[in-house]
Amino acid sequence: MLSTPHKPHSHGPRSHGLWEATAPAAPATTALDGHVSAEVVIVGGGYTGMSCALHLAEAGCRVVLLEAREIGFGGAGRNVGLINAGLWLAPDDVSSALGPDHGERLLKLLGDAPAAVMALIDRHGIDCELERNGTLHCAVGASGLAEIREREAQWQKRGAPVKLLDATETAARLGTSAYLGALHDARAGTLQPLAYARGLATAVVKAGVTLHTSSPVTKAERKDNRWHLTTSGGSVDADWVVVATDAYSTGPWQMVRTEQVHLPYFNLATKPLSPELLRKILPGREGVWDTKTVLSSFRMDRAGRLVFGSVGALRYSGTAIHKAWARRALSRLYPDLGDIAFEHEWYGQIGMTGDALPRLHTFGPNAVGFSGYNGRGIAPGTVFGRELALLIKGEKTYAELPLPVSDVTPAPFRRSREAWYEAGAQIAHLV
Repeated sequence: MLSTPHKPHSHGPRSHGLWEATAPAAPATTALDGHVSAEVVIVGGGYTGMSCALHLAEAGCRVVLLEAREIGFGGAGRNVGLINAGLWLAPDDVSSALGPDHGERLLKLLGDAPAAVMALIDRHGIDCELERNGTLHCAVGASGLAEIREREAQWQKRGAPVKLLDATETAARLGTSAYLGALHDARAGTLQPLAYARGLATAVVKAGVTLHTSSPVTKAERKDNRWHLTTSGGSVDADWVVVATDAYSTGPWQMVRTEQVHLPYFNLATKPLSPELLRKILPGREGVWDTKTVLSSFRMDRAGRLVFGSVGALRYSGTAIHKAWARRALSRLYPDLGDIAFEHEWYGQIGMTGDALPRLHTFGPNAVGFSGYNGRGIAPGTVFGRELALLIKGEKTYAELPLPVSDVTPAPFRRSREAWYEAGAQIAHLV
């Protein structure tokens, strides 16, 4: 079947916003049509699925990747674009929750993950607006300062290049005196997330992976000691299945979705700032977020647009509430912006687990997947995909992976909690 040109996401201007408007095109793909056979079939075209596919294909494996919608449809095309090291949890909490073996192994993997992302971008020449100047976790009030001071101590104990900046240096880096300090993580950076996803897809195709979009899996079963996956247009037989659908899971692995509570998160992008403002606001182009419970994040894109976000969904009454709050918040941070226009607006869903830790699940013989990224998709997704490739190639055992295998456990009161998060964000942003 002949390839068709890439089509942009057709889910409205609030699905992918600025990233859809500025990302290079994805490679031409088609829906699965007919029956194919592979060594590995990967379900999900986000960072984990494509990283796994790329590492397997480069090792000579025959790989088919099935994406239900388009490349980067889920969190990979909607997130803020921070290449963070570690997790939301402080390092000591990770080690306590998982035990010293898995905990420290996971921290080492995720601490080095931004470097792995940047190396992959360099190796494949991915045009995704990569910035390598780190991130700033900013302290709101005395409690926020105490929090990042403790994080600094815990990461430095593990040899990480993190440094607590005082209020003066924080103001110089941000262009605002709103924060008492900031934790600078030199390992981290920013990128254009949908461009990174599409760049990985291009690299995957060049490596020999058979990539099909618009191909949701409707059935998965074992036949003759192999997996048989069915879509509306065809089927795939394979020895291994990688489930890389995470917070947007549907079909045979919808249970992955049910163990996560969706937290909505929106972003607004200004028009490009003037050269004068760009010399004042984030001159180093670090990615930023703060210590508030209902946090804010901001960063620059390549064209000098300020991308500003927080918890909340841009739908129903939330659209007006969150946009009005963003204008007030930005005017407090940066009065010189004046009444600047927002050129783009979009939102997505963060899949949150009960303990804020990711999961490693098996779904039968030779069927495996990571999930539950809790807002840290770019770097963890990339290295988790690589870990799965090592497992499938026989270079690692399950016992050597960064997480123990766990059962899928549905989140209690999931729907009511999701409704509360959406409503609670509106309440917080009305104040």
